[in-house]
Amino acid sequence: MERDTAQIKRDRPIEGIVWIMRYEKERQTAIESVLSACSLCHEIQTNLISTDAISKGDRTPVTVADFGAQALISHHLATAFPDDSMVGEEDSHLLRQSENAGVREAVFDIVNRFIPGRNPTGILEAIDRGSGEGGPVRRFWTIDPIDGTKGFLRGDQYAVALALVEEGEVVLGVLGCPNLPLNGLEPNGLRGSLFVAQKGEGTCLRSLDGTEEKKVRVDELSDPSRASFCQSVESSHTSHSDAERVAKKMGIKKPPIRMDSLCKYGIVARGDTSFYLRIPSQESYLEKIWDHAAGFIMVREAGGVVTDMEGRPLNFSLGRTLAENRGILASNGKLHKQVLDTVKEVLITK
Repeated sequence: MERDTAQIKRDRPIEGIVWIMRYEKERQTAIESVLSACSLCHEIQTNLISTDAISKGDRTPVTVADFGAQALISHHLATAFPDDSMVGEEDSHLLRQSENAGVREAVFDIVNRFIPGRNPTGILEAIDRGSGEGGPVRRFWTIDPIDGTKGFLRGDQYAVALALVEEGEVVLGVLGCPNLPLNGLEPNGLRGSLFVAQKGEGTCLRSLDGTEEKKVRVDELSDPSRASFCQSVESSHTSHSDAERVAKKMGIKKPPIRMDSLCKYGIVARGDTSFYLRIPSQESYLEKIWDHAAGFIMVREAGGVVTDMEGRPLNFSLGRTLAENRGILASNGKLHKQVLDTVKEVLITK
């Protein structure tokens, strides 16, 4: 006698559930790590703890919050997954310099508020666990403790980003956006958005102080005259003028949304805007994997498409940079080809 279809389905392994269970510990650890780092950043801002910035070699600032957040995330990951390597934005080189003793002591103090009893050497070592090189084999975590440090210093948008990469593929991402309104339609409403995405399981949104998650999706717009797009506030690594020429050629009427950090990926993923375009202003600039990994999986799992501006998939298997890629386009998918084609037209006629 043939077995009924329902019985067969009941007896088969359910691939989605197996996948969820496989990454259950990673997902929970990543959420806890990012929430802890967001709390640290919030405390620094609200309690007026020193936000003095050190200037790095590329003239970008790094603060007590950057170092402290990376130390916290590194501690959580090393405790849960001691064999995993980490690729983080920061290292302790500048902190160890005598002229930065004030910032160093502030980092030690704030980290010990969240992980009591940590000695200075242990904190510096935790920061330096982010020195991994990544690559195509095994797995690693990539950390951006504060993406959008200038936005953080201004009190605007910034993000804490964490992603898990296996054999060159981003399989899990958590993105904490402490200043991003939970509802894009209510800009003056509750702030604090946490995005969580897992390969094959979609993208979820929750508040920073809640546990209830809801699935989010990219928008469905295919008419550029009704669409909007977002870009970085800073023009040092992205060309505002080229992006605006693209928008004009496409007939986009709304002004660009300028926003710091990976929050831009979040608002594309939940349908607040139709695409994020990053056209590099410097030919030699290489995108860093921590600037995009968590955002990449947010948009992809929300039904969107992410490529470089030449239409190539982002390659996270080449180390600490996206060495094969130039620029970024994250979109709802429906407008992706039109944006790519228009970018080519604009750059050819420059």
